[in-house]
Amino acid sequence: MAQGKYSRVDGKKSSCSVATVLLVIGVCLIGVWMFMSSPVFLGQTVNGSGQESKSESKTKVSTVSSSQFEDDSGDLSESSRTGGGNDEEPVSRIEESNTREVETSIGDDDDSSESGKSKSEDETGSSSDTNEKEEKKIEDGKMPESFPDADRAEILKETQTDSGDFSTQAAESASDKELKRSGNGYKWKTCNASTGPDFIPCLDNIAALRKIHSTIHYEHRERHCPAEPPTCLVPLRQGYKIPVRWPRSREQIWYSNIPSTTLAEVKGHQNWVKVTGEYLSFPGGGTQFKNGALHYIDQIQKSLPDIEWGKRTRVILDVGCGVASFGGYLFERDVIAMSFAPKDEHEAQVQFALERGIPAISAVMGTQRLPFPSKVFDAIHCARCRVPWHVEGGKLLLELNRLLRPGGYFVWSATPVYQKLAEDVEIWEAMSKLTKAMCWELITIYKDQLNEVGAAIYKKPTSNECYENRQQNFPPICQSNDDPDAIWNVELEACMHKVPVDSSVRGSNWPKKWPERLDSPPYWLKSTDNGVYGKPAPDDFTADYEHWKRVVSKSYINGLGLDWSSIRNVMDMRSIYGGFAAALRDLKVWVMNVVPLDSPDTLPIIYERGLFGIYHDWCESFSTYPRTYDLLHADHLFSGLKKRCKLASVIAEVDRILRPEGKLIVRDNVETIAEIENMAKSLHWNIRMTYNKEQEGLLCVEKTLWRPTEVETLGYTF
Repeated sequence: MAQGKYSRVDGKKSSCSVATVLLVIGVCLIGVWMFMSSPVFLGQTVNGSGQESKSESKTKVSTVSSSQFEDDSGDLSESSRTGGGNDEEPVSRIEESNTREVETSIGDDDDSSESGKSKSEDETGSSSDTNEKEEKKIEDGKMPESFPDADRAEILKETQTDSGDFSTQAAESASDKELKRSGNGYKWKTCNASTGPDFIPCLDNIAALRKIHSTIHYEHRERHCPAEPPTCLVPLRQGYKIPVRWPRSREQIWYSNIPSTTLAEVKGHQNWVKVTGEYLSFPGGGTQFKNGALHYIDQIQKSLPDIEWGKRTRVILDVGCGVASFGGYLFERDVIAMSFAPKDEHEAQVQFALERGIPAISAVMGTQRLPFPSKVFDAIHCARCRVPWHVEGGKLLLELNRLLRPGGYFVWSATPVYQKLAEDVEIWEAMSKLTKAMCWELITIYKDQLNEVGAAIYKKPTSNECYENRQQNFPPICQSNDDPDAIWNVELEACMHKVPVDSSVRGSNWPKKWPERLDSPPYWLKSTDNGVYGKPAPDDFTADYEHWKRVVSKSYINGLGLDWSSIRNVMDMRSIYGGFAAALRDLKVWVMNVVPLDSPDTLPIIYERGLFGIYHDWCESFSTYPRTYDLLHADHLFSGLKKRCKLASVIAEVDRILRPEGKLIVRDNVETIAEIENMAKSLHWNIRMTYNKEQEGLLCVEKTLWRPTEVETLGYTF
């Protein structure tokens, strides 16, 4: 064989001709020029099906405006970021810096491709150019662009070419990414449960229900959580579409998302819900207001002007809410309703409510107290509810008495009020006797001529004078050691708690009128008491509110590129004073404030300022249907939770609650942020933003339509 055709290893003269040498040099120069002019970027990937995708390319961006991702603690102590309470050390402020490192995950669109639907396809009514719009919003918020849009378009065009038998760097990078993703310890499966895509773990525990000896007190409708929370993912319903946006959703939702016609068939004549082509429509009716909820609401105001919707009366409880049209139309009167109904034969009623963008939970008045503090609701409403209020010493009505604020109203719209059938007359007489013994004053009975119904409105006393003057101690006054605010797994008692009369005690005075009550520390917060963050309680309240107003306006509204018009149902998974919800007041959203059982009991403060919420243990499932929230917010929740329960089960619950394209915002320590980010990647979620500063971090992720192919059967649901 010829040796060293173009050169010699020993460095001696080449035997090639000068012409040959020049030809070779020319070819080399052309090759170099072609290589240098080609727009090659590493990290762009193509999945095996040939669909477009972007890699998890990460870019460090410096010199970001300090106001963009606002992480100023608002004069809160370190405990505000670690979950501690009653810290008496001086409060510290997170120092702002003009130079910040923001770690952004660009893309991960291959994950949405794997879900079986590209982001560019708009078959579900979602935004077709979500990524471009989000990137533009971030750009408007002064976020330095990672690389030019023109270059991105060119890269995507390049990655569509077939590389033949040879692997590409892009394909190798994608394979490496998938291996790392599957090797991080999170291998998800799809839940196989008897209720399929509507699975609620603590309400669908069939094995536990079989052990119940009696259902007379609706024990089978109460929470019965599995010993181990599921770590599988609830499947999507076939044909699922991104929900219709508010306010149109109040009147119309996709039939394919909740293909249930039972209520339309049974309650169609009462205008609860109707099937209209590919939609389910809600004319705004109900059992007691078939001609419209708004007329019914205004009739209550007309018959009792003192109720003052949206001023004196701001937060109400709607018992047996149906599809929650009453609560849905109260928004127009600046009133928010905590609506609840059991998961019973009235199939999907609470699911309808949440899909419409109306607050609701699945709950029942059974053997245990409802998960709310005492003396917090300005009014309680019950339309045609067939709750046996008068039986067993009035135990259920006495639970409403516990929840109702002294001076608050109970609106009872039911057939015994306006019909004269033998059964109705008997119930009315029993209710009259009971309410009189409870010292409730019957304020008025009104007749709604249009809807052909009526309602009795009662008022809870503001003093103990009536209790003390009763000839019989029935219902009895509760024992002094009975805490009216203890609710978790606490059985109902047929007794009443005395009304607070000390002007410095919660419940002795009515809150300020809305909206003044939102900004004002409650009158019963004492300066001698330490707040959650270590300051005197009223100052703590104010500092928390200022902090969240700054964070929401500078970071969440302008910094994350969120389309807030697509967000309606919001949950603050670890609320303290309700500052996050208060800061969102001007947006068309409602916020479920959750106070975890192991957090300071600040839920009464949240209600006092005209917001609502619930107690919950996040080591268990929440009492809501899957895919019911658009945004979840978790401020230093997960770092504490992982000490008590499996974080994978908590994230599986987050996935269950969150709608596809819904967002999760996490604020926590960097270790927990990294762990949640890895889990989000394993779930094929889009990483919209990660941000670390010292030992604190911010993460924003978006759920996709992806579901695992492997299945886990949950035997206790069958």
